Amino acid sequence: MKTVKVTVIGGAGRMGSRIIPAINETDGIELVGAIEKPAKISGFPIPGTKISFTPSDSDDLPSVIASSDVVIDVSGQEAFMANAKLAVSCIKPMVIGSTGLDDEARHYLDLAAEWIPIVLAPNFSVGANAMFALVAKMTAILGDGYDVEIIEIHHDQKKDAPSGTADRLAEIVAGVRGQKLIDVACYGRHGMGYPRPKDQIGIHSLRASDVVGEHTVTFFGPGERIELVHRVSSRDAFAQGFVRAAEWAPEQNPGLYDMQDVLGLK
Repeated sequence: MKTVKVTVIGGAGRMGSRIIPAINETDGIELVGAIEKPAKISGFPIPGTKISFTPSDSDDLPSVIASSDVVIDVSGQEAFMANAKLAVSCIKPMVIGSTGLDDEARHYLDLAAEWIPIVLAPNFSVGANAMFALVAKMTAILGDGYDVEIIEIHHDQKKDAPSGTADRLAEIVAGVRGQKLIDVACYGRHGMGYPRPKDQIGIHSLRASDVVGEHTVTFFGPGERIELVHRVSSRDAFAQGFVRAAEWAPEQNPGLYDMQDVLGLK
């Protein structure tokens, strides 16, 4: 079996620092490059490897990308466009962990997917993606007679709210019900208003301390309540998903994929 060679962009960050050890601990996949902002790196080799970080302002970026079979980008929204253009220029598949991309970035993503395979997901943990499938099944079984509320909790440094995972869960519920999320979403509640519309989907964000991630989808029906909960205690759960996506992507045709594709859940 061919070893998959990987470059990680954002390798010294909160997520990248967990992906690199996961790569090192997995047979059949090898870290060949890691890119990070100069202020975050030192000149020493990355533990468990023989390579050092490449500064994100280096002229060597194209050669680092070209040496890999796939690029994992967890650098954040700000650098997404530049990273995607670099991967496309080298015709290298991408696995992207950024959520909350703006319209310009999403449009470029659609164009880039005509040239390379791209895996973009709101959540890379296997458990969260199993939850996506279960929420779809539960919504179909229960029908429209149940009120749905979604609560997500993350650490106090998370930049976007609601989380991409919470939005995806709400999109799944709305899609199964034949609705558009924009027409039925309620992002928190405040003040005096009107009774809750039956087709409304509530989405609520909590930010506190060092919580890695928690999502709860509750179905409220007549005389009963059903809760599906996914809690992450370590970013290693996400890191394993990134590794699986990186192993899978190089074998795919150009296109836009998510973890449901990687796990064969579609």
